[in-house]
Amino acid sequence: MKKVLVSGGNGFLGFHLVSWLQSKGNEVTVVDDLSTSKEVAFNDGVNFVKERIENFETSEKFDYVIHLASRPSPEDYSKNPVNTLLSNSIGTIRMLDIALFSNATFLYTSSSEVYGNADLIPTPESYYGYVNPNGIRSCYDEGKRFSEAIAMAYFRQHTLDVRIQRPFNVYGPRIREDGLYGRVIPRFINQCLSGNDITIHGDGSQTRSFLYVDDWLAATKTLLEKPGLSGQVLNIGSDREVTIKDLAERIRSATGSKSRISFTDRRIDDPERRSADLKNVRRILAWEPKTSLEEGLSKTINWFRERME
Repeated sequence: MKKVLVSGGNGFLGFHLVSWLQSKGNEVTVVDDLSTSKEVAFNDGVNFVKERIENFETSEKFDYVIHLASRPSPEDYSKNPVNTLLSNSIGTIRMLDIALFSNATFLYTSSSEVYGNADLIPTPESYYGYVNPNGIRSCYDEGKRFSEAIAMAYFRQHTLDVRIQRPFNVYGPRIREDGLYGRVIPRFINQCLSGNDITIHGDGSQTRSFLYVDDWLAATKTLLEKPGLSGQVLNIGSDREVTIKDLAERIRSATGSKSRISFTDRRIDDPERRSADLKNVRRILAWEPKTSLEEGLSKTINWFRERME
C-alpha cells in the first residue's frame, strides 16, 4: 500500500486517477477547494481536505505527490486569473516541498497549452512554445510553464523524482456535464441533448486532437509507477486532428439532435491547431491511444444522457 497525495483530485481527471489509486489499495488524500466541482465525488475511503492547495499544510509523508489542481478551461480561468496563477505557482511549490520532505515521486499534470499557438504540428516535447506572456490566456499558459520550470529546478537542484505530463484535450464520462466551463465536447453534447444551438468560437476550422480518459489514465499509471523516469516530460494525447466544425457535426449526428450550428467571435490567442507528437511516449511508456473518437464520444454521450434523465 502506498500513501498518495493528490491536489485537484475531485476534478475530472482527478476522479479517474483517484478511483484507480483506491482500487489498488492505496491510502489517498485529496486536496480540493471545490471551485470547479459541484460536489465531493468520493466516499469515505478517501481522506478529503477542502482547501486551496497553496494554503494546504501537512506533516505527513507520502510515496507519491500528484499535482492536478488548476482551473482548466478558458471561460473559467480568464475570469479567475489570479487564483489560476496561484495554483500553478505557489500551489506547485507547496506540493514540491511536500514531495521533497517525503522523498516522494512527484507527478505534475501540465498541459498542451504550454505550446501556445504552435507552428510545428504534431508538436514534440522539444518545441519551446509560442505563447503570449501577458494575454488573457497567460494565467493558465504561463502558470503551467512556470510549474514545469520550478519542478525541473527541484529535479536538478534537489534530485527530486519529478515526472511531467502534458495532456491534450482529454474527455469522457464524469467531465462536468453542464458545460459551464466551456470545454468543447461537454458543451456541444449538452447543447445537442438540450436542443440548443451548438456554439462554435470562430469559423470552426481550428483543430484539436482529443484523448479519451481511459487512454489518459493508462498512460498516467505507467508514467507514475515505472522506474527510471525522473526528469521525464511527455505528451499524453492524440495525433489525430479534427476540426471543431467537424466535431460539432459528429456530436450532432451521434446524439440525433436537430440543433443548428452557430458561430461566435473567435477567442483571443486561441491556438489554430493542436496535435501531439507521440514518438517519445510510444517509445518510453509503450503506450498509444486505443479509443477512437467515435467510440469515446458514444460512451461520453451515453453518460450525459443518463445524467440528464
